[in-house]
Amino acid sequence: MADLIPPPHRSANDLFSDPLDSHPLWFKPNLFLSPNFDSESYISELRTFVPFDTLRSQLHSHLSALNRELIDLINRDYTDFVNLSTKLVDVEAAVVRMRAPLVELREKIEQFRASVEFSLSALQNGLRQRSEAASAREVLELLLDTFHVVSKVEKLIKELPSAPADGSNGTTNLTDNSGLSNGASLPHMENGTNLRETQSMLLERISSEMNRLKFYIAHAQNLPFIQNMDKRIQSASLLLDTSLGHCFVDGLAHHDENAIYNCLRAYAAIDNTTSAEEIFRSTVVSPAIHKVIPHKVSGMDAGSSDDDLENDYKQMKQYIDKDCKFLLEISATENSGLHVFDFLANSILKEVLSAIQKAKPGAFSPGRPTEFLKNYKSSLDFLAYLEGYCPSRSAVAKFRAASVYNEFMKQWNIGVYFSLRLQEIAGALDSSLSAPILTPVQTSSSGRVNNEDLTLKQSVTLLDCLTACWRDDVLVLSCSDKFLRLSLQLLSRYSNWLSSGLAARNTGTGSHPGSEWAVAATPDDLIYIIHDLGYLSTVVTGNFLETILQLLSSCTVDVLDSVKQSILHGGKSLYNLMPKVIGAIVASLVEKSVEDLRQLKGITATYRMTNKPLPVRHSPYVSGLLRPLKVLLDGDRASTFLTMETRTALLTDAVTEITSRYYEQAADLVSLARKTDSSLQKIRQGVQRRAGASSDVSDHNISDTDKICMQLFLDIQEYGRNLSSLGVEAASIPTYLSFWHLVAPSDKQSSISF
Repeated sequence: MADLIPPPHRSANDLFSDPLDSHPLWFKPNLFLSPNFDSESYISELRTFVPFDTLRSQLHSHLSALNRELIDLINRDYTDFVNLSTKLVDVEAAVVRMRAPLVELREKIEQFRASVEFSLSALQNGLRQRSEAASAREVLELLLDTFHVVSKVEKLIKELPSAPADGSNGTTNLTDNSGLSNGASLPHMENGTNLRETQSMLLERISSEMNRLKFYIAHAQNLPFIQNMDKRIQSASLLLDTSLGHCFVDGLAHHDENAIYNCLRAYAAIDNTTSAEEIFRSTVVSPAIHKVIPHKVSGMDAGSSDDDLENDYKQMKQYIDKDCKFLLEISATENSGLHVFDFLANSILKEVLSAIQKAKPGAFSPGRPTEFLKNYKSSLDFLAYLEGYCPSRSAVAKFRAASVYNEFMKQWNIGVYFSLRLQEIAGALDSSLSAPILTPVQTSSSGRVNNEDLTLKQSVTLLDCLTACWRDDVLVLSCSDKFLRLSLQLLSRYSNWLSSGLAARNTGTGSHPGSEWAVAATPDDLIYIIHDLGYLSTVVTGNFLETILQLLSSCTVDVLDSVKQSILHGGKSLYNLMPKVIGAIVASLVEKSVEDLRQLKGITATYRMTNKPLPVRHSPYVSGLLRPLKVLLDGDRASTFLTMETRTALLTDAVTEITSRYYEQAADLVSLARKTDSSLQKIRQGVQRRAGASSDVSDHNISDTDKICMQLFLDIQEYGRNLSSLGVEAASIPTYLSFWHLVAPSDKQSSISF
């Protein structure tokens, strides 16, 4: 059929191979024609299972096939391709015909744009002129309002003389002293309204107008018209302040609650609370305070004995309840807007501070800590009393944030007070610990110290200092962290004093300052220390800790836990020193016992190269080995002050160490004896061999080593009996077992018997 497309041309080399345009199954050229084709993602996807060289080779092959196909297409339609340029006839004329309407359209658009821009400019100018006119109108209205308000204020001020400021002729139709409840609206001016209340109401009205006038001036203060009216405004403001002050003073003098309420609202309206607070201070508070603390001559001694403030504060409270309470209740009226006043701080507290500074400056001096702390606590109680007049927590916070409150608190230099207490308390302990010897406390009438009390003055001083840190006449709760640190430092100072002393005792030198006591102390003195350490650790972790936690009960749980752990650590540090003290006692006892052990050398001299028979009784020195320990434990101090647990620990450590030293010297003695016997035996055997005698002539003789071992065996039996008399089982001591096996005869090695 003629319409059929001929098959692709194939060369002879392609007859039995794949077509030239064949591709692997993984290579799909159709994907290149996709509008969303992404070469990077395509290559990264193929590279997961196709080697890069294979992929590159296949792409090059596909590019070559495309180039051949393009050439074939050009060659096939070459005639049409060449005739393409010849068919484009009169193209420039067509372009000219199309350009003419486009140019005309552009000109119309430019004309329309110019017209729009002109209209927009005209519109913007009109809006700007309108805005300027509105602004000018606002300024004009503001100036007119300002002028009207100034005129109104002046007119109202002129009406004030019609209401006498002194109020001496006014009727006294006053309400009761309960104040205005819930900020009730001002009473209407009826026939029965007194002149003082009328004047106060008029002043409140003037104040509101003056407040509005201030608002106008704040928005137009740079205008010449306002500047020209400045003298009138200042004059009106001065007259208002004067009249308002007279009316407020008159209201305070007559306790006219309505007049005072209106005056306070007037002061609040013109934002002049300072004047009202100062008038109340000078008119009411100052005379009352001066009755309590009259002014003194400036040359009075600042440290005189009448600097006590406790009675003064009591009288001040009475005067405040009598003369100031009514105003404080008025200013605390709910929803009245009078919360802006702070009469507590700026009137009452300010006057109290000034009076104390002038009349009793010594009350603030920490040089006398006891009086200072008493005045400080009285002052805190007075501040708490003043806070009782605050109607809410926010009012209390405002009172405490006042500058006068902070200035009042700064007068009490708690840092210097604590430094003085620190020197006093820590100095007492340092003075006691610097003594060259241990100082026992005074004995009772029977001549013995009670075992429930401390025995050394150093320990008593420590406990007194710890207790002093938390006494009511010493502690300042705001410095409780410092006093806690001081308590821990006292415990550490005492522990270091003991540790350094015991260390110096071990070295045998007292050159270290403060350690002379340890070198000179006897084992009986160290028993005092053991008792005091146990007593102190019990008190510190018991009653002392409970006292601190009770005083700090208002703190958080985390703070209380930290305090508890620190105190427990301090008490434990004392208790942990007891083994060191016991070790020092044991060392002293061992040194005394070692002196008797020197007699062991006499055993060798007794049986070496002699014909003495086997010993049948123990050596005399054995009874002296445990005598120092027995004397110590049977003494009055050990019987009185050592607990059973401590006594057992001391006994166990002492006998273990003495037995160990005893065994070491005995082992050396036996070892040397055996070496000597071995050498002598070899010499005898050599002599006998030269003489032709039998070598076993002396084998049946008892050697010197056997005699020495027998003597040592008898000695440790006696030593074991002495241990039993002290309540110690000899078999429980490992070195005693080793000693037994070293010197016991072969028939008694298996069992220990005395």
